[in-house]
Amino acid sequence: MTGTAVIIPAKDEADRIGTTVTAALALSGVDLVVVVDDGSADRTGHVARAAGARVVRHSHNRGKAAAMESGAEVVRLLDGEGENPRHLLFLDADLGRTAHTAEPLIEPVRAGEADMTIAVFATRVKLGGHGFVVRLAREGIERATGWAPAQPLNGQRCLTRAAFEAARPLARGFGVETGLTIDLIRKGFRVREVEVEMAHRATGTDWRAQIHRARQFRDVGRALLARKVLRP
Repeated sequence: MTGTAVIIPAKDEADRIGTTVTAALALSGVDLVVVVDDGSADRTGHVARAAGARVVRHSHNRGKAAAMESGAEVVRLLDGEGENPRHLLFLDADLGRTAHTAEPLIEPVRAGEADMTIAVFATRVKLGGHGFVVRLAREGIERATGWAPAQPLNGQRCLTRAAFEAARPLARGFGVETGLTIDLIRKGFRVREVEVEMAHRATGTDWRAQIHRARQFRDVGRALLARKVLRP
């Protein structure tokens, strides 16, 4: 049976990354967790390694898409030329213990029923102004593919290696999820949403959170423009 590697992009998540790694390692069929320390200023990498992850570090923050690419490359090198490359499960660093509920994301890919699964969190958190970015992504994906996902920006996703390679190069920064979904559906890959009992830290409403959302909006917009869904 094809194994699964977990890839966790992380920046300044020393307080949660250890618990997330431990929970991910307990998932059935997972034999590798790779944490990409994306320019953290804290002990994220050290804590992740102590919890059992392989850690690759970016010397400066390069963004989520670059972290995903780096993690996938580590898995590819470890897989070598084998006929059954590991499936890739991407998880956020701040999931903590709830990472152990990712099994439903893996199962359809493992069974050959989907090429990519996207998590739908059963427990919704307050968006705090995040909804306008979700709406842009959802409407853009629907315009491009005819499918409107419930949670288009959810970063918890399991893919076959073939699907991941077909989506490269990934959309930049926070546009990565939107780009992944559009590119794979357009290329005929099977994409499915799966409800899971996960939860991560809710985004706040202070000025830092507003800047974060503005960057998300910018990156999602760029992904849609690059795929000719929006006009400049």
